[in-house]
Order: sequence, then C-alpha cells, then structure tokens
Amino acid sequence: MFDTFQSRLNIEGEVRTLTAIRIGAGRSTSPVSADLPVVRDAKNFPYIPGSSFKGVLRAYIESIVRSLVSKKSIVCNPIHDSEQCITRSEMANLRKQREKHKWNDRKFNAEILSKTCWVCQLFGSLWYASKLQIRDLHVQKDVWFGQYLQRDGVAIDRDTETAADRQLYDYEVVPSGVTFDFKAIVDNAEDWQLGMLYLGISAFENGELTIGGGSSRGLGAIKLSLNTASYIDAQHIINHLTNNYAGVNADWKKWGTAFQTEIKLL
Repeated sequence: MFDTFQSRLNIEGEVRTLTAIRIGAGRSTSPVSADLPVVRDAKNFPYIPGSSFKGVLRAYIESIVRSLVSKKSIVCNPIHDSEQCITRSEMANLRKQREKHKWNDRKFNAEILSKTCWVCQLFGSLWYASKLQIRDLHVQKDVWFGQYLQRDGVAIDRDTETAADRQLYDYEVVPSGVTFDFKAIVDNAEDWQLGMLYLGISAFENGELTIGGGSSRGLGAIKLSLNTASYIDAQHIINHLTNNYAGVNADWKKWGTAFQTEIKLL
C-alpha cells in the first residue's frame, strides 16, 4: 500500500477547548497532586494524544457510515473479533491460501484489501496499516501558564442514591480557552476516502464532538480550526521534497462528492 507514493494530504490547524477537558493519566501516587491528573508530556505540559483524537474521529465516522450502509464490508465493528471485516480465523485461512497457491506479497495484500471495510482502509486494522496519522496535539506554550484546575467528585451509593461514605476524590482538568496545535497526514488516499474523512473533520470544526472523560458532566467540548490543508500528488513529490512546491489547497467539496458517488454505487 505504501511501496509507491501516490499522494499526501497535510492538514494543520488549532484545537481550542470550549469547556474544560480531561484526558486522564490514571490514578496519581503523589500525596500533593489531584487523585486523577491529566496527561502531561515530558516537560509537564498538557497535551491531547493523537490516538485519543483519532479514536473519536473514527467512532464518529463509523456511526455516520453505518447509518447509511450497515454492511460489514463497508463498516465493521473492530472491537469484537466476530464483527471485524476480517476475523482472526479468516486471516488464518487467507494465510493458508497464500501458502497453497504461492501468492506473492502483492497478491496477498490485494486479497486483504478486497475484504477490508471502508473505514479500516482509512483508519487501519489488525491486518491493514492506517493511511491517517494524527500527531499528538501539544499546547501552545505562549498561551499556557500552568493553569490546571481541580474539581471535586464523589461516588454515589446506588442503594441510598446519596454520597457514598469516604468516596470523595478530586480530578484535574485543563480549562476552557486553551489552544493546541493540530497536525494530520493522509497518505495514498482515494478521493472518496478523503470525502469520508471530512465527515468527521467537519464535525470537529462545528464543535459537535467531545474528547476525553466527563462529557456527560459538560467536559470535553473542543473546536477545530483548519489553517492549511495542502494536497501533493506523485507528479510534484520531488519539487515538494526540495521545498519548491507547497501543494494545492484541499478540495473538500470534490472529495465529498466522490464519497457520495461511491455510496450511491452500492
């Protein structure tokens, strides 16, 4: 899939927190910090893991595509083996077929691709590499002054529906109004795949999605603002690598139309 360069889409922008957000780092062992701190980088700055952002993006796109077409070959459930587009047993059979018929790598990869659902073709699966990379979103340091906030929480007794005895805890959040840098790269994607990707990107642009824990308590609202989205094809790769070509602007409308056409062809 990546043995030949076909195209690359570079996306850059900013993510701004509309409410406080919380992406947890597990329970703290420090006696002076919050019981449940947020994730920090090596320099003690907060960040949004690229995997967290990508997970929300994928789950949203899966839900949209599943509402249009419920076929397993179009969108599978990667959480459960029996509902994946290629189960472990099916992959074992493919490997047996490869040995039996002496398939080369290209033939074997083509067989895997033919059975991989649309979403897994873009986001990756156990057997297929992702075309989309999302870097960790690091806070813009010129607007960050260590303003972590702590909030109190309490466990509720399910029998009495009151606060459980000795179950108080506190958790850390990053406040609203904080900005993180966003960068994503999409390699060798088809036009319709980029159109499908924009279903999720546009939802982040509209501030419709949340990230991290506590969304039911009002946490996690963010808004994505795209600064640049440049598209480079194989014809211009040498010039791009020598800094003589910055790429053309992303044509989201064209890619969205390509995705609509692909759906209608089913």
